[in-house]
Formats: sequence, C-alpha cells, structure tokens
Amino acid sequence: MDIINDALEFEKAKMSHMSTSDRVKASREAKRLILAINEIYKKTKEGELMDLMKRLTTKKRKIEKRLKMVPLGI
Repeated sequence: MDIINDALEFEKAKMSHMSTSDRVKASREAKRLILAINEIYKKTKEGELMDLMKRLTTKKRKIEKRLKMVPLGI
C-alpha cells in the first residue's frame, strides 16, 4: 500500500518553519491522502485506516488554521 506509506511519512514530517506556499502544498497533499485512504476504507472497513485519516485530518486542520492567520498584505 503505497498510499498508506506516503500518509505515514507525511504524518511524521515536521511542519515548522514552513512558508505559506509550503503550507498550501502540505494542505493539498493531506487532502489527497485522506481522500485516497477513504476510498480504500470504503472497501475494507479497517479501523486502522479510519484512525490514520483522523490523524491526518488533525494535522491538516492545524496547517489550515495557521494559513488563515497569515495576513495577505492588502
């Protein structure tokens, strides 16, 4: 399962000192991983996949929370 390995690597990656564009990329990557794991979960109904999706969602929310705090300089 390549997607699961990617998700585990993403989960372990440090998210400190990221630029705004890096945060946007990380948020999109998290969304992609969550949706891909969800497709597998629909077929297998494994609880471990649901736990992984929850952890990724938590990380994604933290990234997006930080994105919303950044002023755009208008």
